[in-house]
Amino acid sequence: MDVNAYAGLMMITNLFCFLLFGWDKRKAVHHDWRIPEYVLFLSACMMAGIGAYCGMHLFHHKTKKTLFRIGIPLISAVQILLIAMYLPTVL
Repeated sequence: MDVNAYAGLMMITNLFCFLLFGWDKRKAVHHDWRIPEYVLFLSACMMAGIGAYCGMHLFHHKTKKTLFRIGIPLISAVQILLIAMYLPTVL
């Protein structure tokens, strides 16, 4: 896969995950139907950990849940390491 295409795909998935956290926070404030936690967590696992981390902290959403407080930064760190390992091989 082309590096530019991969970067574009990552930007889209991170934006989607970021917006998903914001949407769920809005639903929580209005006591409306919620997005299941496993959907939020799995979306972060789809190479969108940075978007999840940013959304979690910007919207102050799921910051007290241990799974999210530890899991999302861990997922982000692993994804950053994978990118750092993969990037030099394609440049």
